[in-house]
Amino acid sequence: MTSYNNKEVGLFTLSNSNGIKVEITNFGARIVSLLVPGIENRIHDIVMGFDNLEDYFPENNKSDFGAVVGRYANRIAGGKFSIGDKSYSLPLNDGPNCLHGGPMGWQYAVFDVLSHNDSQLVLQLVSPDSDNGFPATIRATVTYTLDDNNELCIDYAAESDAPTVINLTNHSYFNLNGCDRSPISILNHIVAIDADHYLPIDGTMIPTGELASVEGSHFDLREGLQMIDGLKISNEFFPGSIESCFWGYDNCYALNHAGSMDIIAASVYSPYTYIQMEIRTTEPGIQLYTGNYLDVNHAKYNARYTQHDALCLETQKFPDSPNHNWPQSNPLLTPDKPFRSSTSFKFRLIDPWEIWKTISKQFAK
Repeated sequence: MTSYNNKEVGLFTLSNSNGIKVEITNFGARIVSLLVPGIENRIHDIVMGFDNLEDYFPENNKSDFGAVVGRYANRIAGGKFSIGDKSYSLPLNDGPNCLHGGPMGWQYAVFDVLSHNDSQLVLQLVSPDSDNGFPATIRATVTYTLDDNNELCIDYAAESDAPTVINLTNHSYFNLNGCDRSPISILNHIVAIDADHYLPIDGTMIPTGELASVEGSHFDLREGLQMIDGLKISNEFFPGSIESCFWGYDNCYALNHAGSMDIIAASVYSPYTYIQMEIRTTEPGIQLYTGNYLDVNHAKYNARYTQHDALCLETQKFPDSPNHNWPQSNPLLTPDKPFRSSTSFKFRLIDPWEIWKTISKQFAK
């Protein structure tokens, strides 16, 4: 055990009968490693991170690797929002905006451990009023559950003593080729997202308010797209522009079946390991980020992380929702309306010859 701000920080393991093992720390409720069997039963660690828990502390590395970010994941324009006739100002840590709850968001908080066994870990955090400028005291619970169907589920719950806003997600950086090998890249990954629309952004990465069609653009991932092709199209049509996020994705998709855990919202596949990850969520959006700014010299397995070595699929409310009127993405949390959210990651092995057929079936209209 180590400690941060006089609170104990530990590492907790979940495992199932099929060889999947997840290591989670209560520092930021982070997934530290996610071991999944691939072809020929070779085990691969498919998330980025560091060797030691202390490496996650902000004085050593400012990173969101594997963390539950909050109170508000993604960006809030100008660090400002209002509830009723009262306005609030947040710290700016991403140019003119507030990102992932501010410079000391929940990813740097020590959660209390409520319970732990081989299949489930329950963590809780009490965030006081004015935490990073956000109003109200929030009591939040994050529950990780791993079952024998190879599904890792994250359930979020939160209650407040006054009106506030909330948007929680897990910020794992995935590489299904395995972060335990080098060189690593997600350029061979096939990504599919069940979304007819995405949110265009302005020059500071804030949504313009439009829900734009993905049709005919590199944002169209409905039938699956290999990332090397998506990034090539991005570079060709939007060279150096903010839309391409410097030759990569950093955009929120409006899911076609928001709120349903019965329908696959997104999937990722590695033809190297044969591992497919299916994502289901109750959230209305999913942010695809292709590690455009990755630059870490000393990570676990003595790896160096560079651009496009991982991708994130962050299930969430739409960015800057407190400043927009999106009915499907209301971030308001009140004492009489608790916050509930679920996201699951399911793993399976699929032969490369079958993957396109599988994706077509998943997102068939």
